[in-house]
Amino acid sequence: MTAFLTRLLGRLPIGWLQLRHNRNRLIAALAGVTFANLLIYMQLGFLGALLNGISLPYASFDADILIQASDANTLQDGSPLPRNRMLEALAIPGVAEATPLYIFKMDWKQPDGTIRTLDVMGVDPRMANFRVAEIEAARPLLALSNAALIDRGTRNVPPELFAEIDAGRPYRIETANRSVNILGSFRIGGGFGADGVMVVSDQTFLKLFRNRTAGAPNIILVRAEPGQAIAPLITRLRAELPEADTAVRSVDEAIRRDQNFQTTQRPVGIVFGFGVVIGALVGIIIVYQVLASDVADHMREYATFKAIGYRQSFFLGVIFEEAVILALFGFLPGTALAIGLYAAVKATAGLPLEMTGSRMLFMLLGTIIMCTLSGAIATRRLAKADPAALF
Repeated sequence: MTAFLTRLLGRLPIGWLQLRHNRNRLIAALAGVTFANLLIYMQLGFLGALLNGISLPYASFDADILIQASDANTLQDGSPLPRNRMLEALAIPGVAEATPLYIFKMDWKQPDGTIRTLDVMGVDPRMANFRVAEIEAARPLLALSNAALIDRGTRNVPPELFAEIDAGRPYRIETANRSVNILGSFRIGGGFGADGVMVVSDQTFLKLFRNRTAGAPNIILVRAEPGQAIAPLITRLRAELPEADTAVRSVDEAIRRDQNFQTTQRPVGIVFGFGVVIGALVGIIIVYQVLASDVADHMREYATFKAIGYRQSFFLGVIFEEAVILALFGFLPGTALAIGLYAAVKATAGLPLEMTGSRMLFMLLGTIIMCTLSGAIATRRLAKADPAALF
């Protein structure tokens, strides 16, 4: 390592030698950087899982444009729409199909007494509503009374249950004083708002939730005619539909709005954002303490260099060398531990945590910046030191 750094830096790697000299301090510093990396990784992972979980149901819709209530910020909230908005949309040139979508939450009580919260989506089984091949293949089953399809990604449900359903053995659940027969499964995945998704026909949906009416869907899924540009069609829809109760958005726009709302207005998104900041502060403080102690221990040596003419840039280079070494050596175990924890959380909680190359690159650059900032702060005392006063 020493020979490699000597060739890389073109000088003796003083920073590396100082770190290696006190092994206990080096181990403590690396443990601190690793911990800070792991803390930030987990917060970024949960934040990413939140954003990913928001986008999953939107991405499953077979639609180009969504018509929502004007007060809707997320997929589940907002007032119901007048069904007439669907008929008005169908009359606009460029619209090929429009179909209503009903959404409501349902609690599913497991045999062990635990509760699973499902987003129940009611659709017209005669229409193509989803891009999920398993749902589309099972659409004829939804026309049956009290039939349902369930998400295999539903959290904390035994995989054996889905295997039995897929093998042709329906599973009956009781909810809202009614029986629902689960006849098939698909995969979308749960998020922070619900454990999973259940798809039923619009008629079954209205039986389950008697306070809902056929004339008030939550969303209208709009598909454009082949070759129709989406942006001009959105403009026409916005011009024709009343702004008082209706908002017309592309699917991507609806996803961005939902994600922005839940990360800036909902507590869970704000907490994860603050977690990233706190993790960075923890890392800065730990590395600063290590580098400041190192500067204090070698103050007389640094003063000697200063007295014979070495400039502040030389000392900054030494401290930055230590900071970058700490950053790189702490980043590697932090990343390895984060990958393992991501897999464990995904397996146990069913959250869509994924380690991405862009996240690792962000963490590497962020760790280097965090450590060099600590080094810059640690050298302030040296910059003010008078060599004559140290002897």
